Amino acid sequence: MSSTTHVMPSHDRREQFGLLLGFVGMAIFGGTLPATRLAVSAIDPVALTALRAAIAGLCSLALLIALRRPLPPRALWPQIVIAMICVVILFPLFMAQGMQTVDASHGGVVLGVLPIATALIAVAITHERPRPLFWIASLTGAALVIAFALRDGGGTLSTGDLFLFAAVAVAAIGYAFSGRLTAGMPGWEVISWILVIALPISIPAALLTMPADILQLPAKPLLGLVYVTLFSQWIGFFAWNAGLAMGGIARVSQVQLLQPFITFALASYFNGETITWQILAFAAAVVATVAISTRTRAQKALATRPPLAPD
Repeated sequence: MSSTTHVMPSHDRREQFGLLLGFVGMAIFGGTLPATRLAVSAIDPVALTALRAAIAGLCSLALLIALRRPLPPRALWPQIVIAMICVVILFPLFMAQGMQTVDASHGGVVLGVLPIATALIAVAITHERPRPLFWIASLTGAALVIAFALRDGGGTLSTGDLFLFAAVAVAAIGYAFSGRLTAGMPGWEVISWILVIALPISIPAALLTMPADILQLPAKPLLGLVYVTLFSQWIGFFAWNAGLAMGGIARVSQVQLLQPFITFALASYFNGETITWQILAFAAAVVATVAISTRTRAQKALATRPPLAPD
């Protein structure tokens, strides 16, 4: 009797490992809002933003020096600076300000529209002309988020919502420019250089704003600080960008649709928040619009551009 052993092709194994890495990265980002909510209970948003940028930047500098990575080409520096301002300074600051007044689960719904906002910025940068369905889904997703915020705010937008909307806007710009930079260097190197370039700002800001009794703070805020510093600001990008490179952008990016629900689960466990069926319903509707807009734009891109050569 002969037996046949089916060996999975190395290409398939690479794609599956990429999908796993993408899921890990998405799960790390899903914990950002709950961790930020914990941190701002004892740390000022400005201090939190400066500390996470400074510590992650020093870690990035050490890694780049250890691996002897050359400086990015001068032509890329303007894009790196734009990404730095958005991803390292404004996005964490606006998000932390928002988490002072709204729940992490609420923020999970609002930030759930971030992939649409990023796609809109990318469309503007690349001068693409997506199909009408892309615009319909994008506008519907934005309308759902606004309706959710108005519903929770009793008919008005709270200050926390305004900060979260601002966070979505600047993050979309930063992610779009970061995505362009990954065409010329690995994703981990992009985020590392972005953090290193911010060091002349983040280190003085951290020293000026850091609480004098930071080591005496309760454990939960400190754990929140450690999480957003090492994982949300730095390591999460390693897993996410590596997953996109190995598993394919079109396939791996779909796992991002699960991120709001990861946020809900973590907010319920660590922040003691109650996740209502209304929150789940709004999140599911937003995720549906994100899925439609993402797939429509991807199909349009494939139809209008030749396929890229494999790595």
